[in-house]
Amino acid sequence: MTKHNTQKGKRARTAMKKKKKESWDFPLTKKNFYYLAVGLGVIILGYILMATGITDGPALPDGKWNNPMAVTIAPILLFIGYVLIIPMGIFKYFGNKTDKK
Repeated sequence: MTKHNTQKGKRARTAMKKKKKESWDFPLTKKNFYYLAVGLGVIILGYILMATGITDGPALPDGKWNNPMAVTIAPILLFIGYVLIIPMGIFKYFGNKTDKK
């Protein structure tokens, strides 16, 4: 009977032990979402500037474009938004250094 009681006691003790709850924290912080919003704004601005070049005759007879904003600044803004700001918002870790595992 003593063996039976000790096994029962072990089961009761293991059942009473609190299981460690693992918490999962979302890796993106408020600052990450700020960078993503700024990147989205820069991309939208780039497409708006690119749309200003759409006219009936977008090129002049001598081969120059009517709107240099649509040809130079809009692609630069799109590049900055897609290649620099959005990836920085996704990959950069803005949390505490001690939180990093």
